[in-house]
Amino acid sequence: MAQRKTKSIYTCSNCGYQSPKWMGKCPDCQQWNTLVEETVPSSKGKTHRIGESHAKPLRLKEIASQDEPRKQCGISELDRVLGGGIVAGSFTLIGGDPGIGKSTLLLQAIDQLSRNGKTLYVTGEESCLQVKLRAERLGVNPEHLFLLAETALETIFDKVRDVQPDFLIIDSIQTMFTTQIESAPGSVSQVRECAGQLMQQAKNSNLPTFIVGHVTKDGSIAGPRVLEHMVDTVLYFEGDPGHPYRILRAVKNRFGSTNEIGVFQMSDCGLREVKNPSEIFLAERPEDAPGSVVIPSVEGSRPILVELQALVSSAPYGTARRTAMGIDHNRVSLLVAVLEKKVGMSLLSHDIFVNVAGGVKIDEPAADLAILAALASSHLNKSVPRRTVVFGEIGLAGEIRAVSQPELRIKEAARLGFERCLLPTSNSKNLETPSGITLCPVATAQDALDQLFDH
Repeated sequence: MAQRKTKSIYTCSNCGYQSPKWMGKCPDCQQWNTLVEETVPSSKGKTHRIGESHAKPLRLKEIASQDEPRKQCGISELDRVLGGGIVAGSFTLIGGDPGIGKSTLLLQAIDQLSRNGKTLYVTGEESCLQVKLRAERLGVNPEHLFLLAETALETIFDKVRDVQPDFLIIDSIQTMFTTQIESAPGSVSQVRECAGQLMQQAKNSNLPTFIVGHVTKDGSIAGPRVLEHMVDTVLYFEGDPGHPYRILRAVKNRFGSTNEIGVFQMSDCGLREVKNPSEIFLAERPEDAPGSVVIPSVEGSRPILVELQALVSSAPYGTARRTAMGIDHNRVSLLVAVLEKKVGMSLLSHDIFVNVAGGVKIDEPAADLAILAALASSHLNKSVPRRTVVFGEIGLAGEIRAVSQPELRIKEAARLGFERCLLPTSNSKNLETPSGITLCPVATAQDALDQLFDH
C-alpha cells in the first residue's frame, strides 16, 4: 500500500499569510524570514456538512439583555485597565517581555479571585512546585487554587470539566498544543487552533479565561496576528528593565476603554500598586535644573505628572544626533524645526537628547509644548521656574493648539502644589481654576518662551 504523501505549506508567523513555497520576505506584512513550514492535515475522507447547527437568527429585540456585575480581582489597577472588573465569559490576552511580571500579576490576582470561586492555573513552562514556591514568596496561598502542569489541550479540557473552575489561566498559549494539528507547539497553526478552542469554551461555558502570550523582539505578541483579533481584551505589560515601575496598558478592550493604564512597582514581594504615580515620577526631580519640565499627561481618565528632560550640546564630530526615549522621535525633530524657523534658535549643529524620566512613554500631542520648553531651557541654560507645568500642542506655524481634558490636568497639578500652568489660549476659556494655581495662556511658541525665561 502506497504511503500517503504529506503536504506542507509555509505560513508567516507575523501575519498568518500562507504560501505553497518558501519566500524570504512575506508579501503581505513585508517582514523578512517569517515564513515557517507547517504540515497540512489531510482532508481525504472527510466531508464538511453544511446546515447542521441548531442555532437560528434572532431579532435584536428578542434577545434578553443581562446586566451581570463584574467580578473584582482585588487589584484596583488591573480592574481599572479591564474596564471595572472581569466580565463573565471574557477571553483576555496578557503579553509582555520575559521577566516583566505577567505570571506574578496573575498569581497575585488569583489570591483574591479564589476567595470568590475556584481557579485553575495551567502552566506549560513551570512545574507545580515552581509555581508553589513563587506563590509562597509572594505571600499568596489561596485555598481554592488548582494547579495543573500540562500542555495538551484535550487533557486540559478534561480537567476543566472535572474541576469546574470559575476562572481559567493558561500560561502560556505558545506552549499549548492540540493533537488535531501535526505541527509543533508554538507554531502559527497550533497557536491559532488552541486559542480558537479556548475561546469557544470561554463563550460556551461563560468561563473567564486569561492567556499569557510571549512577545517578539519588536514587542508584538508572538504568533499569528489573528490571535489578537480572537480575544476580547489585549493587555501589554510594559516596563524598563532599569526601573522598578511597570505599566499595564490595554490596546484592545471590548468591555471598556483602551486609554486606561495601571501602574505597578516591582519589589521583592511582588508587584505593588502605585496609587499616586505623579508623586513617584517626580520624587527625584532636580530643582532649578535647565532642561527639566513637568507635563500633566492624561492616560484615559487618569492624570499623571511626569518629568520631561532635554539635553542640547554641541556636536563634536559635525554630525548632530537626535535621540528620544519615551517620546516619538519624529515629533522631536518637528519641534526642533519649529524652534529653528519660528523662534530663531540655532540647533542645527547641536546634539539633542530627550527623555521621559521614570521609563514612562508619552504619545499624546499635549507634550509638544513641554518638549519645546525643555529644549529651549537646555540650550539657553536657563531653568524653567519651579512649580510650573506646561502642556499644549504645537503646529508647524508655531501656534499652540488646544488639547483635551485641560481641567483634569490643571487639578492634578494644583493638588501636587504647582502654582503656575502654561496652557493654550483656547483651552483657558471658561475653565474653573483651582485655588493656588495661576493660568498663563499662550498663543505661540515665542509667547511661551517669553513667559518662561523673561524673568
